Amino acid sequence: MKAIDIRNKYLNYFKNKEHKVIPSAPLIPENDPSVLFTTAGMQPLVPYLLGEKHPEGKRLVDYQKCLRTNDIDEVGDNRHLTYFEMLGNWSLGDYFKEEAVKMSFEFLTKELGIPVEKLSVTCFAGDEDAPRDEVTANYWREAGIPEERIYFYGKDDNWWIAGEEGPCGPDTEMFYDTGKPPCSEDCQPSCNCGKYVEIWNNVFMEYYKHKDGKYEKLKQQNVDTGLGLERMAMLLQGKQTPFDTELFAPVMEKLEKLSKNDSIESRRIVAEHLRASIMIILDGGVPSNIDRGYVLRKLIRRMTRHLNKLEIDLSELENLIELNIETLKEMYPELVDNKKRIKQVIIEEKNKFMKTISHGEKEFEKAINKAKQEGKKVIDGQTIFKLYETYGFPPEITADLATEQGFKIDITEFDKLFKEHQEKSRMGSEQKFKGGLAEQNEKTIAYHTATHLLHKALQIVLGEHAKQKGSNITVERLRFDFSHPEKMTKEQLQQVEDIVNEQIKRDLKVTCEEMSLEQAKESGATGLFENKYGEKVKVYTIGDFSKEICGGPHVSHTGELGHFKIKKEESSSAGVRRIKAILED
Repeated sequence: MKAIDIRNKYLNYFKNKEHKVIPSAPLIPENDPSVLFTTAGMQPLVPYLLGEKHPEGKRLVDYQKCLRTNDIDEVGDNRHLTYFEMLGNWSLGDYFKEEAVKMSFEFLTKELGIPVEKLSVTCFAGDEDAPRDEVTANYWREAGIPEERIYFYGKDDNWWIAGEEGPCGPDTEMFYDTGKPPCSEDCQPSCNCGKYVEIWNNVFMEYYKHKDGKYEKLKQQNVDTGLGLERMAMLLQGKQTPFDTELFAPVMEKLEKLSKNDSIESRRIVAEHLRASIMIILDGGVPSNIDRGYVLRKLIRRMTRHLNKLEIDLSELENLIELNIETLKEMYPELVDNKKRIKQVIIEEKNKFMKTISHGEKEFEKAINKAKQEGKKVIDGQTIFKLYETYGFPPEITADLATEQGFKIDITEFDKLFKEHQEKSRMGSEQKFKGGLAEQNEKTIAYHTATHLLHKALQIVLGEHAKQKGSNITVERLRFDFSHPEKMTKEQLQQVEDIVNEQIKRDLKVTCEEMSLEQAKESGATGLFENKYGEKVKVYTIGDFSKEICGGPHVSHTGELGHFKIKKEESSSAGVRRIKAILED
């Protein structure tokens, strides 16, 4: 069964169970500074899991584009992916454990045709904070899972929470038996030996954890589920890895034909990183030296290094992008219209990297000459790490060049420094992007409203073509990308600033209405990223000035915003400009 068929079966099944199909949110979260990328299906729905009313109702189903970077250096083995798709169904204070278990079992066994004998499940074992989840276990027994294939584990395995504080609860996970021999007499899903593969996770949000570690029952009980599409496609197709499915196979086969070096690890890295890069760029990402842009840069550069390792002519990269888009266009039709931009971004970054490699070779020669003068035959690990960190120079290239000149490299010292660097990077990321809960304090809410005023003001000054292409909000500033072919003049920037501040002085009322997407369009509301909206939407109106489709939240009156000040206007990408602005007290 192809991945697209699994996705469609899933959406249709839950649609028939009175769930509203909502579209995937972008990979780059809108107005959410708490994370680098959308990492899970629940992330865009956090406000509704916390009690805000969703315009589509209490039962939802979707597929969500996700990207996780924690294991980026593990890609190349037979299972790790950075980009993946998660299927999810949601109950926002509607059904709970019984219905969730019944629907999960029915979808797996009847819709996907998985034999009951292949399924095992896990439930929460209970502790001082919450009781053993016999309720869920009983529903699995009633559904048809025998006692010997129901396992109980503690919080590490069967409890879900985003961050240190927030909604949480026990979960129940479903596992597929691959048929591999058991690793021991006590082989079970927790073994991680490869016999059991997790395929679905149902989280029952019935508690709220406070910062002091105490748990209390939630008034609104939610169901939050996630089913990994690539993994399910692999299992149902009887494949050993995701790279053997139709999502990767055409690119993997092409790489094998082009390669002069038979490295399956390098082929997987190229195929996976190329797909991930394409999807990030599709949703507005561009390479840079910080945050999201740095991740994209790392993906493209790591992919380029492994193309070199495979001894594939880099001119083939354009053809590989074409093939990847051709392979994925059934899943993501919007790739076709964005093909030119995707190619441009990846190839430009590849070219920059090749120049960097050239600089790295010169630095390597300096290190070799210094070692010769000092009578050493080993290149110190600090040097290898500097070449890697500063120039993106992989240690394997350093090792090859050193061997050619009769030198060895201190890979042990490099590995130690690299591990320390990874830990610092992860800690920094955890501090800056705290993990999944959208930051919704007074300052970010004010900036959210200010982007609406800025958007309308830009269209007044520059013309209707100045449409939003992306935005990012933190507690310190707003960043707004919009379509415009040239640098704005000082006069234009002043006009925009004055228009926004005039609306703030007018203290316009901000109102919200729920309506169908068609009604929203007819009312004159501006729609951004229209393919992300469901049948019903929220429309925020700011006095007689602005009307936009938006998820919110917003201030109640513009007078709450303070003074609007543009700090910078610059190029974001071809045909797209970027404004950074602040609100002053």
